[in-house]
Amino acid sequence: MAAAEKAQRYEAFVSDVLQRDLRRVQEQRDGVFEQQAQVLQLRTALTRLQEAAAPLRTQVDLGCNFFVTAEVPSTERVFVALGYGFYAELTLPEALRHLDRRSRLLEQLSESLTRDGAKIRAHIRLVLEGLRELQGLQDPPTTSDP
Repeated sequence: MAAAEKAQRYEAFVSDVLQRDLRRVQEQRDGVFEQQAQVLQLRTALTRLQEAAAPLRTQVDLGCNFFVTAEVPSTERVFVALGYGFYAELTLPEALRHLDRRSRLLEQLSESLTRDGAKIRAHIRLVLEGLRELQGLQDPPTTSDP
């Protein structure tokens, strides 16, 4: 097999497989970051609810920007979305504990996805170095940090 064919196969592998995998991992990590932001926002709202002693007054959007004023006499219990369409009625401290656990799980998932992305980038770099050797190109200039 000629060197040009090998180089072409490696280039196709980088662009078709590794780059696609890297994009997929980065998109998943971005989704996890969005979920972490939602958990943080919900934790802040629940903390404010826990501190407020008076009944909660709020506005609810019925659709087409038509709002109605609502009053919630007791905010001792809230419904928390668990996922897959399931909800649990929890007290505020239980909901906060649930959010803490969920936050830790999301943090572990984001760290795992970050490591996966780093591994894929390392594989891309390794294949590109192999291509450079195969094609007989010079090494790129290295930058020395002071």
